[in-house]
Amino acid sequence: MAAILDVCKGKKRIGIAGHVRPDGDSIGSALSIYNYLKDNTDSEVHVFLQTIPTIFSFLKNSDKIEEPGSFQEPFDLFIAVDCGDIDRLGPAGKYFKEAKETFCIDHHLSNDAFADISDVEPEKSSACEMVYDRMNPDFITKEIAECLYCGLITDTGVFQYSSTSSHTMHVAGVLMDKGIDYPYIVDHVFYEKTFDQNRILGYALCKAELHLDGKVIYCHITRHEMKEYNVEPKHLEGIVASLRSTRGVEVAIFAYDTIDNQMKVSLRATNDINVAEIAQRYRGGGHAKAAGLLYGHNEAKFKEEILGDIKEALS
Repeated sequence: MAAILDVCKGKKRIGIAGHVRPDGDSIGSALSIYNYLKDNTDSEVHVFLQTIPTIFSFLKNSDKIEEPGSFQEPFDLFIAVDCGDIDRLGPAGKYFKEAKETFCIDHHLSNDAFADISDVEPEKSSACEMVYDRMNPDFITKEIAECLYCGLITDTGVFQYSSTSSHTMHVAGVLMDKGIDYPYIVDHVFYEKTFDQNRILGYALCKAELHLDGKVIYCHITRHEMKEYNVEPKHLEGIVASLRSTRGVEVAIFAYDTIDNQMKVSLRATNDINVAEIAQRYRGGGHAKAAGLLYGHNEAKFKEEILGDIKEALS
């Protein structure tokens, strides 16, 4: 376990980035480190993420998030959070590759130790739980605690998923004691949805299919359907969790079409099936109970292949 301030000591210029299509854990871990370093070092710090959902705009310094631009000089240190490989950094991967030193804090089983300092704990609930462990608790402000709490609740399904441990709950308790408005954060970040989001959720549940004797639930949303319901990919968060909660289901599969003619696929498991291993067959990855992948624009072929893989795993 590498303490963040120790790794950053003496580094004049530091970059931070999370994975593409950032979720609460990626955003929370990146912003918490950014705020922590701004509070406790004299370093020049930059944080890079793709456009974040507006529900996270209340987090301190979310307006300081940058899109990768035209930085010429390499960073003294570049930190990757919640990211299993360089490709998942997207355009920010260029800065990571050129940096004088690299540091990765990640909890993905598929992480290939791509940084100079690779701090990987697949058993942890979230990158934010790991980031907390690498901070001095006395230096964690209310604003940093808000960032970390966002990552905890989004990656644990508000402490429902099996990755939640007693240590996760201890971390959550410490963050709550920092004075955060945790009921607001949970409701605003995890449960609150727009009318259009509720409509597409209802449509997805109606369109879903049961397979393999009811052990697998499958749903695919097309670009045309997303346009009809006035939603973008960021509005589809949470659908796979609703599918997963269906009685008798052991694996949930949710897929939607991207603008570049691919399918973004989320897998969730409720039993001992390791969906990360299945995702890796398609060059995806993630956790044993929650994984994802990209697939070419042939939904019928994908459906046949993924159901075959899951049937094999179930047997």
